[in-house]
Amino acid sequence: MDTDRLPGCYRHPDRHTGIRCTRCERPICPECMISASVGFQCPECVREGSGTGHRPTATAPRTVAGGVVAADPHLMTKILIGINVLVFLVALSDPALAIQLELIGRYREYLGGPIHGVSTGEYHRLLTSVFLHLEWWHIIGNMIALWVIGGPLEAALGRVRYLAVFLLSGLGGSALVYLLTEPYVPTLGASGAVFGLLGATVVLAKRLRYEMRPVIVMVVLMLVLTFVPLGGALSVSWQAHVGGLVTGALVGLGMLMPAAGRNRALVQWGTCAVTFLLAATVILARTAELT
Repeated sequence: MDTDRLPGCYRHPDRHTGIRCTRCERPICPECMISASVGFQCPECVREGSGTGHRPTATAPRTVAGGVVAADPHLMTKILIGINVLVFLVALSDPALAIQLELIGRYREYLGGPIHGVSTGEYHRLLTSVFLHLEWWHIIGNMIALWVIGGPLEAALGRVRYLAVFLLSGLGGSALVYLLTEPYVPTLGASGAVFGLLGATVVLAKRLRYEMRPVIVMVVLMLVLTFVPLGGALSVSWQAHVGGLVTGALVGLGMLMPAAGRNRALVQWGTCAVTFLLAATVILARTAELT
């Protein structure tokens, strides 16, 4: 899904927008936005709600999820891509860094030194591994997917909510890897977080009443490539993909399904907290098993 699949303004159908009137929830383009005390309203709602002719107090426009509309709706996606590329370049020049960042339950004893990994308290690996790539084809594929899937989702959610989906999806994917993978097998890459963005995109398409078939086809295709990878030498972590997809869909439901109102932020961030606690429970249970 790209930005062209955002709904058209109800007065100017050729102008795609992720902003909706806070009263009637019809999509509105910048020309039709009228600042209100909460978000933006369409001209009809302003006329119905005020007989004085005065424009409501100006506030920042809001996305469909209640986030602030930014001048650059893809900035966070660009930053995430930049971090991944930077870590990739640093890891190329310092291979020892990869050993410190990759996701691994515990090291084999023959590597020397004490056995260490997530099970011995290095919980940072659950997230640092999300930003680590060691092969050029790996990072190029993941970054293209991040741009194509993440850009439109960031525009619809807003930066902070989008970042929450990305990080929690990465953590959820890592948690399932940690739970189900042999503790000596290293795992790395942003694909779990990208699958999480895809899961949230499915929820977004449902929320905005888009045609669901293209999104479902994309999910099925990516899952097929997960379980039936092209080339026998290519190793794919299905645990990261499935864990990220489920986590992203769960967080996406919390972000996008609540209607605008006083309790929407509470539901959104409460969903994030519950998702984090679920992942933490899985991680701690696996740690207790390995120690």
